Amino acid sequence: MHIGQYKIANRLIAAPMAGVTDRPFRALCRRLGAGLAVSEMVTSDPNLYRTRKTARRLDHCGEPGPVSVQIAGTDPQRMAEAARFNVAHGAQIIDINMGCPAKKVCKVAAGSALLRDEPRVARILDAVVAAVDVPVTLKIRTGWDTANRNAPRIAQLAEQSGIAALAVHGRSRACRFNGTAEHETTRLVKSAVRIPIIANGDIDSPERAAAVLRHSDADALMIGRAAQGRPWLFGEIDYFMRTGRQRPAPHPQWIRDLLLEHLDGLYSLYGSDHGVKVARKHIGWYCRGRPGGEDVKRRINAAQTPCEQVKLLRIYFARLANSRTRTSVMAPQEQAEVA
Repeated sequence: MHIGQYKIANRLIAAPMAGVTDRPFRALCRRLGAGLAVSEMVTSDPNLYRTRKTARRLDHCGEPGPVSVQIAGTDPQRMAEAARFNVAHGAQIIDINMGCPAKKVCKVAAGSALLRDEPRVARILDAVVAAVDVPVTLKIRTGWDTANRNAPRIAQLAEQSGIAALAVHGRSRACRFNGTAEHETTRLVKSAVRIPIIANGDIDSPERAAAVLRHSDADALMIGRAAQGRPWLFGEIDYFMRTGRQRPAPHPQWIRDLLLEHLDGLYSLYGSDHGVKVARKHIGWYCRGRPGGEDVKRRINAAQTPCEQVKLLRIYFARLANSRTRTSVMAPQEQAEVA
């Protein structure tokens, strides 16, 4: 698959997720099987460019290319300026957010709320594509509600504007993340245009990935929430697509080492104090569904330093590797040692 001049290594893309797809997470996704990983959303408001949060999102140091950065906003000129600004800071692909259903985004008519205003959509797409010399992609939903699935029309506007690829999340704005994603609309979008189409929504296993590709006829898949705490999902899907076989589940010690590497990246990017806070949600996702996971999550949330978090996790995964029951995987004396 190509996005503009860039050949993507495979058909798997890590979705942009605010507060999740920072540089450490993107690096893991790329290394573990994603052909591309899109950054967190960067605002088009120039007044926020100097904030610490935006500065971190503009940091692509050491990131493998192509670097894809998502921008969000409602004003065509500001979006064009945001695209130029991000290209100057290392972006090699610009992605436009018209898929986010978050209330704070939609209440200012950004994200998926833009799908109600097709003329504005066209103006934004035209302005951004004309502003930069790098490929521009677009992420949308099926429409603003289930009665108004105008994704095929938006796709045609995107193709006319010069958009290089289009990702479609199989829910409307009104659906948020409720219910089950449908990919029939994505199939209709694929038949309406000739640009690459990327299917997104509820792709959480190799079998589901294969089924979505067949049903949607999409060129690639975008995976978001299912990769939280499981960045190796991309590799599992890629292996299944290439061989038709399931890859063996990773060993707890391998997951431990990967998580510790992830935490080290978070501490380095955010600093110890804030890094500990950011790490909590990732640790919860890595431990989700595992024996004793909820217990260790509570203890991790009480930890105040990187050292405490790392020690708790080493104890937890050491016992997890040896545990043959679904009882607590952290002995009382070990809990006391960390407290």
